Formats: sequence, structure tokens, C-alpha cells
Amino acid sequence: MPVPARRLPSWAWVTGLTTGAIAVVAVLAVQATHGTRPVATAKTPTPSATATAKPRPTATAPTAVPDDSGTGRRIVYSLSQDRVWLIDASDSPRRTFPVWPGTVDPDPGTYTVGTRSEPVTTGSDGVRIQHIVYFAAKSGVNIAFSHAVDGSSPPPAASGTQTGGIRTKKPDGKALWAFATTGTTVRVVK
Repeated sequence: MPVPARRLPSWAWVTGLTTGAIAVVAVLAVQATHGTRPVATAKTPTPSATATAKPRPTATAPTAVPDDSGTGRRIVYSLSQDRVWLIDASDSPRRTFPVWPGTVDPDPGTYTVGTRSEPVTTGSDGVRIQHIVYFAAKSGVNIAFSHAVDGSSPPPAASGTQTGGIRTKKPDGKALWAFATTGTTVRVVK
């Protein structure tokens, strides 16, 4: 004769389920701590052909000093390239860097660094600037190199605002400040 099955009390069922749930949570916590995760056993389809990415053209910084930019120790500013070169007395470029021009460009020609202002001040666009190197004026607007104290590039000029600041990145502005002593030639080319 078969032995009748014993029925487990309800508390045993609850204890067993709780213990199992705690074990599962513990395993998941260990996996999360150690960066492991369950691995799916189903295989994902792989494409039969591979796509090759076209290489992007890379922008190369122009390093050649523009033609007709003079000779000797000078700063060369190219309006079309928005770029400055610091040229030493032997006509060798010591540094070149991009700039952000203001809304008023100087006419192409030869200028001389006049006034310099090192202390922090506020530019006509409301940005705090320093190392200001003035070299020209046009339409009542002073034109000068400078850099933003916080290193930012200038925002787009407000409609109708005339600005003559030619902004540089902070390290370039410091190099230009050291190079552009009063009387230094500034050659502006197209």
C-alpha cells in the first residue's frame, strides 16, 4: 500500500520561496559588482557583407606664410584664412594659429602695433578680454588682437554691432602678446 504524501506547512513554502529569491538576488548582485552579466544563448545573425567607411578629408592647417606678406620680423594676418603667423627676423614662422575676426576687418596693408593693454577689460561684445594689441582703426572702430579670459571663442555678433576684436585662443593670445611689442609690423593680406 502506498504511503500517503505529507503535506508541508505553509510557512515552509514561504521560507523556501524567500530563500530562493534571496539566492537569486545575491547572484545578480555579485554579477553586477564584478561587471558580469548573463549571456544570451541565442545567436544573433551577422551580416554577410561588411561596409567600409569612406575616409573623411582631414583639415590641414595652412603653414605656408602667404605671398606678398612682407619680410623681416612681423605679424601676418590673412583675412581669407582667418589665420595669424608670427614671423621672426630671419623670415621663419615661429607660430601660426586660427583667429575669430570681428565684424570690421582692417584693409589689406601694413600697420604697426601701437597701444597695448594687458589688464582684463570688457570687449565691445561684453566678453572679458586681455592682452589687447591695437594696430589699426576703420570706420571709427579700433582693431586689435585679444583673447577671452575664459578661453572661449566669441559668440556671433549681435545684429548691427561693430566689433574690431580679432580673438585668439588663450595660449595663442599670450604668445602674440609676448611677440607684438610696440612698433612691431602687422601685415594684413587678403
